[in-house]
This record gives sequence, C-alpha cells and structure tokens, in this order.
Amino acid sequence: MNKHPDSSKYYIFYDGACSFCNYWIQWILKNDRKDQFLFSPLQSAFGQKFLQERNLPRQQLNTLYLWRPNSFYYVKSEAVLEIAKLLGGKYQLMTAFKLFPKFFSDWVYDRIARNRSKLPGAQCHVPTAQQKEKFIE
Repeated sequence: MNKHPDSSKYYIFYDGACSFCNYWIQWILKNDRKDQFLFSPLQSAFGQKFLQERNLPRQQLNTLYLWRPNSFYYVKSEAVLEIAKLLGGKYQLMTAFKLFPKFFSDWVYDRIARNRSKLPGAQCHVPTAQQKEKFIE
C-alpha cells in the first residue's frame, strides 16, 4: 500500500488484538459496498503514528477512531454512528442515536469497551486478497 494516506478513504483504527473489535471490522468489510474504508490496528506503526500526531493516548487501545485524511476524525460513539451513516441504507437508522447527548452515548460505548473481552468472540475470518488490500500494516 502507498505510504501516503488516501484522502478519498476513511480510515478505521481499532484494537487489533480484540476479537470483539475484529468481528465488527469484518462486519464493516462485508457491508462496505461503496469501498470507502481502510483499516489499521491501533497497535500498528500506522495506528501509533496516527495517535502520536494528534497527541492521543498511545497505550489506550479501547477507543475506535474514524479518520478522513487532511480533514477530521471521530472518536468512540461518534465514530460508530458516522460509520453507520457512511454505510448507508438501513444502517443509517443508527444515526437516530445522535439525538442522545455525546456524554451518554460515549458512556454506553465505554461500558461496552470495558466489557468487550466478556462478550462473545467472533469466529475466525480469513479475508480475501481484495479485502487484505484494505488493511494497513
């Protein structure tokens, strides 16, 4: 993959060691009909560079980030809701949760993140060659 971020894509940064997180990354991969997302574990050099450049905690891996190069990034529940919006179709209905205050939706997000190791793990998924191209490091 090119070393320079593609400004036409959205980058999803996630905990690469978490089976719950990996399950949802695989789900997004399957539902990304518009080919708009690329993925990087927070533990990777690319993920760590993203965090470092924004002075974000580099050891705290329980936060999901959605980033559009040369623009903005979303964190936690805002990232989840923006991903749903970008996926479109029936997933856009999730954006109704934006009616809740951010502190509340982030509180729910934090509870899920704190207990994610207790949530049912996903089956192992081997990505196709085309899907592998969407992963950075």
